[in-house]
Amino acid sequence: MTPLGWYLVLVGAVGLERLAELVVSQRNLRWSFDRGGVERAPGHYPAMVVLHLALLLGCVVEPLVADRPFVPALGWTMFAMVLAGQSLRWWCISTLGRRWNTRIVTVPGLPLVTAGPYRWLHHPNYVAVVVEGIALPLVHSNWCTALVFTLLNAWLLTVRIRAENVALSAAPAT
Repeated sequence: MTPLGWYLVLVGAVGLERLAELVVSQRNLRWSFDRGGVERAPGHYPAMVVLHLALLLGCVVEPLVADRPFVPALGWTMFAMVLAGQSLRWWCISTLGRRWNTRIVTVPGLPLVTAGPYRWLHHPNYVAVVVEGIALPLVHSNWCTALVFTLLNAWLLTVRIRAENVALSAAPAT
């Protein structure tokens, strides 16, 4: 198989991983709502979904349209970063347990989580998103996708993190 073929398999695997996340998210969302959870600031969510789909689409289209090469030193380094980002993401998901979902939902009476990566960072999952948004496209030199996603994601994360901080500020600390 060609490097491009392997890259498309990687992008497909990331897409399947996103579907698995959505299954976990929906299950956890029901759990939160069953306990009185309230969604906060949902207005940006459709833009987030579109942006993340566009990342995967860009990773497929750009190397085909722009004939991007696989540069081994860059590609393998970025592949390692993709794996690191995925590891951090699933560490966040496992640390939050049933409280993790893709929306901003607070459940009354639950304290903030301060274990796992949350010991050091308030929003470690977004570190994983930033790393992946740069690294996944650059595995196959898709610098346009990496640049556009990173710029749009920076704007979106300012909205999302601000809303999340407001929602979490009412939660008791542990």
